[in-house]
Parts: sequence; C-alpha cells; structure tokens
Amino acid sequence: MSDLEFEDEDYSPSDSTLPRRESLRVSAEEAGLRLDQVLARRLPDVSRTRLAEIAKAGGVSVEGRSAAPKLRLAGFELIELELPPRDEDLAFSPEPIDLAIIHADADVLVIDKPPGLVVHPAAGNWRGTLLNGLLHFDAALARVPRAGIVHRLDKDTSGLMVVARNETAQTHLVRQLQARTVSREYVAIAQGHLNAPLRVDAPIGRHPRQRTRMAVVSEAKGGKAAATRVSPIEALAEHTLIACLLETGRTHQIRVHLQSLGHPLEGDATYGAKPWRKYPAWTAAVQAFGRQALHARRLAFVHPQSGATLEFESQLPDDFTRLLAILRGAPQ
Repeated sequence: MSDLEFEDEDYSPSDSTLPRRESLRVSAEEAGLRLDQVLARRLPDVSRTRLAEIAKAGGVSVEGRSAAPKLRLAGFELIELELPPRDEDLAFSPEPIDLAIIHADADVLVIDKPPGLVVHPAAGNWRGTLLNGLLHFDAALARVPRAGIVHRLDKDTSGLMVVARNETAQTHLVRQLQARTVSREYVAIAQGHLNAPLRVDAPIGRHPRQRTRMAVVSEAKGGKAAATRVSPIEALAEHTLIACLLETGRTHQIRVHLQSLGHPLEGDATYGAKPWRKYPAWTAAVQAFGRQALHARRLAFVHPQSGATLEFESQLPDDFTRLLAILRGAPQ
C-alpha cells in the first residue's frame, strides 16, 4: 500500500511530553556502588544507555554537584536528575506543515499527500509527519486516536488520503475499509510490458528473512489475503503505465504484487526495480525521481454523516509527469 492496518492503540498526548524529575536517597545497602548502577536499580523503566547519556551530559547531580556515571557512592547521598522527554514522547505534537487539503467538513478531511511526507511517527521519523501537521491544522484531532488517520501511504507514494475528524467518523471509515467499500485507485509505472488487465490474488506477509520488507507469503505461514486489480493504461518503450485498484489494504501491497509478476515499479529498488545502465538518460531520470512511481489518483467513500458517496481525483505530481515524459521517448 500504501495502506497499513492499525492495531488498537491510542496516541493522544500524555504527560510523557513533560520532563520527568527524580530525587533518590542512596541507601546503606547501595554504599560502594557506582552512580550508574544505583540509577539502573532505582529506575528500571529507563534504559542504562539513556541514563548514562543524561549523566554524561551533566543532567545528574549528587549532593547538588554534577556527577559522572562511574562515581562511587558512600551511602545516603541525594541524587537528583531530570529525564527530558524522548523524541518518541514528543512525536504527537503539533507542527506547522503545509498540507494540501482538497476537502474539509466537520467529519472528514481529504488530503493530497506529496511524496516524501511520512504519514505517522515511527523510529527514525518522530517529527515532521502528516500526523504532526494534522494536529497543528486542527487541535481537536488530539482527542481522536491517531489524529484521525485510518489508512496510510508510504513515505514516497503521493496522492489521496481520507482523515476522520471525530471518533464516530473514524469508526465509520474503518468499517468501510474493512468491508472493502472504499475505492482506491493508483497510477504506477511498471517495468516491462503488461498487455491485458489482470487480478493479482496473493497473500502478503512479513518477508521471512528480511523483516523490513513484505512478500507474497502463504496464509499458512502468516500471510493475509490481498488482491489488486491491474489494468494497462499506456504502453511505453520499456514500461507500462498502469492503474491499480486495491481490493484489500496490505502494507506495500501494490509494490509486492507487481514484483511478484516480474514487473516491479520503476524506481522501487526495495522490490526489484533494476537500473537502466544501458540507457544513461533513463538512469539519470530515475535517480532524480528518487522514489517508486506510485500515485494514489482516485478515492471514493461514503460520507460518515450524510451517507453520500464522495469521489476525489488527484493530478499526477510534477516529478511523476517529468519521469513519464522521459520514459515515453526512445531509450538514449
């Protein structure tokens, strides 16, 4: 996908965004131990690495003086420290991020996501995400799990997403996704030629050896049912411009299914796209593009309040259009 199914978790802000202060009195039994050993014993919920980093930065005092982690303690000293919030604790904070909002009402937002924007905070991307921008756009979204996000697009996939503005709307949209009644069509550039429409019905799960990737995996081995309808739009010199209609929403679904056909998305080195070494102009164009050629072009769903079917379409972004123009030409 583009889309990623969520587990039941609530990301509403909490007091973890505030510094945590601790005051500890060394016991007689702890006399002779090093400062880092005492801290590890008294604060088992904080990693030793983090405690050592705070101490090395001067954030731990013993009897009012900054102390090194290896300081030997005599007993009965007062240890004071302040634990600053971690990046992940601050992840769910508002940030002024320019969002292309193409529809807004009291219940839903429809956003045209640019390539390069991470949807949800995670390791390596705790700030600067769509979620942070949503919280800045509408502070009330802090009261909605995941700030109203019900499905994701990969960082480097562009296009349309729907966001719920309240829990009632969120529940309604999640049920539509589960019932497969939300229509999501993507445009992609696949390597090689696909000459006729087809339906890929192949379960997807975590790759058995490369855990950061997904793969076609049997349901007996943990794969989940996944189906994608693929239709050629235009035959190019060595590629095919295609439309992909999701029937399900698994992580990296389109990318994995196209790889399984032997036609990976152009620019998607993670799932098998090969560089065009014999065509320097193409190689340079794909490198400048810098992502998989995938765009969420059409989105349709039933409005949670009115019951009307809403349909939206997004134009191809400029970088996609430029790459397509180069790949339409003869190899150079």
